[in-house]
Amino acid sequence: MSPTVQYIAHTLAKVYTPDEARAIALWLVEELTGKSRTDLLLSHEPIEIHDLDKCLSRLADGEPVQYLLGRTDWMGLNLRLTRDTLIPRPETGELVNWIIEDGSLQDKPVRVVDIGTGSGCIAIALKKRFPQWHIHAWDISSAALEIARENALRNGTDISFAHVDITSYEKTIPLSRQPFDIVVSNPPYVMEKEKDTMEANVLQYEPAQALFVPNDDPLLFYRAIARKHLAPVIYFEINGLMGQAVADLMRQEGYADVTIRKDCYGKERMVKAKDNG
Repeated sequence: MSPTVQYIAHTLAKVYTPDEARAIALWLVEELTGKSRTDLLLSHEPIEIHDLDKCLSRLADGEPVQYLLGRTDWMGLNLRLTRDTLIPRPETGELVNWIIEDGSLQDKPVRVVDIGTGSGCIAIALKKRFPQWHIHAWDISSAALEIARENALRNGTDISFAHVDITSYEKTIPLSRQPFDIVVSNPPYVMEKEKDTMEANVLQYEPAQALFVPNDDPLLFYRAIARKHLAPVIYFEINGLMGQAVADLMRQEGYADVTIRKDCYGKERMVKAKDNG
């Protein structure tokens, strides 16, 4: 392995586990030099990287490498990221795959709205998989929407974006005139009291507006979305502590066939609900 990669991994081992530090080191050098991972693993020569110490200082302070590089790869997408957008997680990819698995909708011109789109990752992933679908993406953050629009262009997808605060969006749709077939959302769901258990780099660098809900109203966004009856089917990413609470809320709001699904780590992280109407 290149001594440069080893040096970076050793430096980052103060912040990350050895495996994480090595993975970040390889990714960083790949991105900054254009060299392949195979070349880096087989090389025994140091590599000169401009401003490497500045990059390491930022990473050692806990800044996620995705923000340092300004991009990430997720579900085959090339996504630009800034501190106005959350870093897409594997469990969000599982939520997307759950929608993709629904064979009853695949060949239809399905109408989807992604509420709290952030980087646009969910909307773009669905549009890439089903080009015939009509995808809308909403967010309260103008800065996030700017990034999402850029990501849609980067990945060759046509998506309708809109600035919407779902908590003040007052229009409730009669069941007979629902404008969408699917609502999907990964809304803020981390309770303020959970901050003590979170990684410092998430707290310091990722947008709090996209993460946190009040301790006394952790279902704020789920309730706001459910009550609009925008679609007969809703898919949510959820707080692993709130699976049953979200399911109960959906039943109270008139949804049936509520299913809780665990992620690859065995945590309850997704809910699907169908409208009784």
